[in-house]
Amino acid sequence: MSVHLYELPLIFVLVGLVFYVVLAGADFGAGLWQLLAGPGAGGERVRDHAHDSMAPVWEANHVWLIFVLTVTWTAYPSAFGSIASTLSVPLFIAAVGIVLRGAAYALRAGTATAREQSSIDLVFSVSSVLTPFALGTMVGAIAARRVPVGNAAGHLLSSWTGPISILIGVLALATSAYLAAVFLAADAARVEDRELEVAFRTRALVSGIVAGAIALGGLAVLHADAHPLYERLLHSDALAGLIVSLLAGLATLELVRRGRFESARYTAALAVAAVIAGWALAQNPVLLPGLTVRQAAAPHDTLVAVVVAVLAGAVILFPSLALLFRLVLRGALDHADGATSSSPSSPVGRLLSASAPGLLARAAAACLLAGFGFLTIAEAGWAHAIGVFALLGFIACGFLADVPAQLAALDRQDPAARS
Repeated sequence: MSVHLYELPLIFVLVGLVFYVVLAGADFGAGLWQLLAGPGAGGERVRDHAHDSMAPVWEANHVWLIFVLTVTWTAYPSAFGSIASTLSVPLFIAAVGIVLRGAAYALRAGTATAREQSSIDLVFSVSSVLTPFALGTMVGAIAARRVPVGNAAGHLLSSWTGPISILIGVLALATSAYLAAVFLAADAARVEDRELEVAFRTRALVSGIVAGAIALGGLAVLHADAHPLYERLLHSDALAGLIVSLLAGLATLELVRRGRFESARYTAALAVAAVIAGWALAQNPVLLPGLTVRQAAAPHDTLVAVVVAVLAGAVILFPSLALLFRLVLRGALDHADGATSSSPSSPVGRLLSASAPGLLARAAAACLLAGFGFLTIAEAGWAHAIGVFALLGFIACGFLADVPAQLAALDRQDPAARS
């Protein structure tokens, strides 16, 4: 199946959506577990652990939401305007929730009394529930085709409060709780806190079963409220996405049961990615009622600029995020002393040390020129395909040329220097 230029930005949007649902979803879910932690010393430990685990990365997680909104706005302006105007109410609720959560992260460290901290934690937790639910209702409204084309052409209330919207909003909450429990269990295991590890392992198993039950039960809601989407989910290529998501979800539960939380992070992410891919395949080529992806796309030159900007920006974004999450997962940003160091003779260190930055930098420049040329000068589909692969090569070569020295140096540092 060939990919057209007008579809590439949408693929980028879906990739960004996967990252946002997984990473920010775990962040939102941590707030939900803080809300349900209960009183006493045990509840306080749960809240502190959730806060300490997510505090280093919460801002980076929301980069993906900005990315999704910006690319959609630029590459599909008519669709973005219709969605943002008709769904302005849930979009506003989600925005307020994100602002309040950010303020709570900043203010929690400056609390002077237990009452102040409790108030801030309550605001943080409630906004952690409202935001994914509101964003989920927006996805449900688009999936149910309740967002007509035009400025505020749909009803400001009923467009996002239908059965499908409520279903996906609740599923977003359940999925966030599940992802957070898996991630927090892994973090507890890393710091060797057996009590918290067991507590979040139980939460992960329970919330995973609940999320799976909601997803399966939601097929009945789809059948009744969005039958065309239901038919395409079960009788097209989208079915493969549902099957992969089901298998990845079951694998995640088994990995969690065995205490293999690091592996469970990736299978949980795969389950989410497969659901989003299935939805996209079921909805393709319709973006909104009466508006296909091709019709919604911006002019050719704008699409080329978006593709080039995204791929060039990825050279900066991905190494930066990779370094951040590498530090977090290795405990280098933990508040506690004695962060775990890695051996300078690790496979990653040897691979990075063996790379040739000069050659890779020249290869990256060549790929960038080739990609830009094939996408802007040529009109044929095969030329665009070559251009895309050239720009992907630019990302890969640029990544390997940019970060080896930084990460290799990190491998050689002692724990005190990294903390």
